Amino acid sequence: RLKAKIQGLEEQMSSVADKSSKYGQIAAEEVPKSLYCLGVRLTSEWFKDTNLKSKLDEKKQMKASKLKDNSAYHFCVFSDNILATSVVVNSTATNSEHPDNVVFHIVTDEVNFAAMRAWFTMNNFRGVTVSVKKIEDFSWLNASYVPVLKQLQDSETQNYYFSGSGGDKRTPIKFRNPKYLSMLNHLRFYIPEVFPALKKVVFLDDDVVVQKDLAGLFTIDLNGNVNGAVETCMETFHRYHKYLNYSHPLIREHFDPDACGWAFGMNVFDLVEWRRRNVTGIYHYWQEKNVDRTLWKLGTLPPGLLTFYGLTEPLNPSWHVLGLGYTNVDPEVIQKGAVLHYNGNSKPWLKIGMEKYKPLWDKYVDYGHPLLQQCNVH
Repeated sequence: RLKAKIQGLEEQMSSVADKSSKYGQIAAEEVPKSLYCLGVRLTSEWFKDTNLKSKLDEKKQMKASKLKDNSAYHFCVFSDNILATSVVVNSTATNSEHPDNVVFHIVTDEVNFAAMRAWFTMNNFRGVTVSVKKIEDFSWLNASYVPVLKQLQDSETQNYYFSGSGGDKRTPIKFRNPKYLSMLNHLRFYIPEVFPALKKVVFLDDDVVVQKDLAGLFTIDLNGNVNGAVETCMETFHRYHKYLNYSHPLIREHFDPDACGWAFGMNVFDLVEWRRRNVTGIYHYWQEKNVDRTLWKLGTLPPGLLTFYGLTEPLNPSWHVLGLGYTNVDPEVIQKGAVLHYNGNSKPWLKIGMEKYKPLWDKYVDYGHPLLQQCNVH
């Protein structure tokens, strides 16, 4: 009887854990009503306030040369989240010793383009230069060139990601998230083409907070490598075999299963070396080989591990502290960290965010801003 009772409880636990995982994933993917409201109001402001467009034109003329100036500190963020992107820019500007030499290149989508332009035109971040573009303007980003866009035309791929009817029913819901096919997500593999005049860029995810001056990243010697990143392997955790399918001969032949993984979210990219080594071509090769999803299941990190294999320079771990969106992090590590990353489902702008880490993000949000108050952003 006791054994039967234990088995019954274990089955209930498993069922509850599955539901918790599913609902947690749905909560993480939803856009809060307050952020949706902010986007709508900003879009309305952009189209009704002619002064905003004039102000943007003035800023463009004043800072046009800065966008291609390789002596400046260039950062890029690819996002459709206005508030999160604002925190990245504001926290970087606040902690920069020379904000007038900081340039942010933001790429968003058509839906959020007007709102993003409105927000960064009406707000000044200590004199930081901010450029906003939309992904639809990149004519070279088409299905004949980009494997992910080509795969989106495949009916089986569409069923797998958008209807949930294809493939193995046991595949976890997070592996079927359509955001992993978003070009804003994959644009990080096309940075040299997005910014053809630049030689070095620091890539930041939109779920990070900067709490130190990042100028030092631009003087780090990458020793001929393309990608500077913080490694994430401790003992057997986060090594290549955790992300890739080593039963596939292509993976077994080319990659050491115990090679150390690293993190996307704060990366230094040497674009001169990137172009010389045709790194985007390497990415295309592996994406085309994974059309049936047998090399890896989800996201941009696995193809990143393949693309930058042997081309990644380890950075000091204090540059990039991970885990604030899903686990407990040593307070001393957080205090010393330059970039804090809320990777995981518990983003600080969501109700499911981890309360003890939200103040680190909140300090860079002006909750007194009229638009934020009108939209009940808190």
